[in-house]
Amino acid sequence: MNKKHSILLKILLALFAINSISIYIYFSYSHHHNHQHLAENQRERTAESITGIIPYSGPHFSKPWPIIPSYLPWSLTSNVVLKSCEAYFGNGFTRVADILSAKAALRSGSSWFRCHYSGTLRSSVCEGGKIRMDPEKIKMSRGGEKLEDVIGRREEEELPEFEDGAFEVEGEGGARLKRKKLVGKEFLDEFLPVGAVLRHTMRELVGSIVVVDENDFTCQEWVEEPTLLVTRFEYANLFHTVTDWYSAYVSSRVTGLPNRPHVVFVDGHCETQLVETWKALFSSLRYAKNFSGPVCFRHAIFPPLGYETPLFKGLTEGIDCHGASAHDLWKSPDDQKTARLSEFGEMIRVAFGFPVNRHHADKVVSGHNVLFVRREDYLAHPRHKGKIESRLSNEQEVFDSLQRWASNHLECKISLVNGLFAHMTMKEQVQAIQDASVIIGAHGAGLTHIVSATPNTVILEIISSFFRRPHFQLIAQWKGLEYHAINLEGSYANPAVVIDRLNKIMRSLGC
Repeated sequence: MNKKHSILLKILLALFAINSISIYIYFSYSHHHNHQHLAENQRERTAESITGIIPYSGPHFSKPWPIIPSYLPWSLTSNVVLKSCEAYFGNGFTRVADILSAKAALRSGSSWFRCHYSGTLRSSVCEGGKIRMDPEKIKMSRGGEKLEDVIGRREEEELPEFEDGAFEVEGEGGARLKRKKLVGKEFLDEFLPVGAVLRHTMRELVGSIVVVDENDFTCQEWVEEPTLLVTRFEYANLFHTVTDWYSAYVSSRVTGLPNRPHVVFVDGHCETQLVETWKALFSSLRYAKNFSGPVCFRHAIFPPLGYETPLFKGLTEGIDCHGASAHDLWKSPDDQKTARLSEFGEMIRVAFGFPVNRHHADKVVSGHNVLFVRREDYLAHPRHKGKIESRLSNEQEVFDSLQRWASNHLECKISLVNGLFAHMTMKEQVQAIQDASVIIGAHGAGLTHIVSATPNTVILEIISSFFRRPHFQLIAQWKGLEYHAINLEGSYANPAVVIDRLNKIMRSLGC
């Protein structure tokens, strides 16, 4: 009898253990699975009509969207509160204008075109199917050249000028259809307003689209996969390029793309170091002038300019949002909080093959990396002289003092990382950011990398009195990162003051 009881007890214990493990696995994965499942369903609903219009043929060569812990569904509803954090950083593009009906295109096989307008950002994400681009009708340099081959080239040569018909769509009406503009000035003023932008190239692009009949709609090449048509301005500056990346990412989510899109640069800029991240984030990259003739896109997406993103608009509009975890916002939505920048930063890290911590736990460390982001001379673009403006006149002195401080720090191991980003690949830069417990640097575009920092990273910005701008304080706020500033009189920093501030930060990290 005792033997039977013993066997029964062992069976019960084994069943209890199996049940406990099952419950743990369920609760560990249910949150992410649920919102990822909702997102997939939303994308399917969004693309429901599009898939009938865009007859994808042949194998797919698009990168899949990765699983990232800060992802939340990009709901395509009209109830997003104006000027809420979701309206600024997520899907506030709630007003849809159908210029060429998707339903009619499904019936006739002609083109479709629509714009998703955000009243908060005062800009639109436009998209269409069966869009023809004629590179010969776009006046600009070829683009994609090596920097050293185009030294001295004027910026005006790189920015696109569109002739009418640079882009075409096929309308209904057959031979009776006369060539006409897809949209007029009234539509452009309402959905693609110039705003504070000196030259709105995306507005000009959409304004160049002409409607033609099926006999005039011919192509030498078809691009079957969804493609972002991007125009850039300050393409060699990291901050402005991050605004372009963010606009491209948001546009991909707003239009419900099932995979990461391809990118075509509709500009004539040469290659820069930053192209590496474009290639990592998206499925492929080409320049418009690299096509040998007219090309047609089954599905083209036209992202807003980087100047129209919250990252740039926040410099003047005062966007009062604070970073929070996706898990917390999933449980308790809050119009004054966002996880979108964390989602985007994780997207960058995953694009380079770095793991993202699903539970956002603290870094497991035997010591701490303190990353000093340096400003150094380098040749940025064809008009650049190779010299940068110093924001910290004694940067080398501060760095040398920090090296001595780190090597003599007895409470824990501290490694001072020399962030010479101009001489590092983009992947190496992102890894340095990811591995840092503390990021320190003078105000400069390199600090924009904090968008990819992990949640428990601390930021210390040294700010010259000549460059008091809120770029990185705002990014830290919108990501929920701990931020400190040392405001200088002039551009000289007392190393002892910097070390004292770092000591306080390290003690807060338990070091």
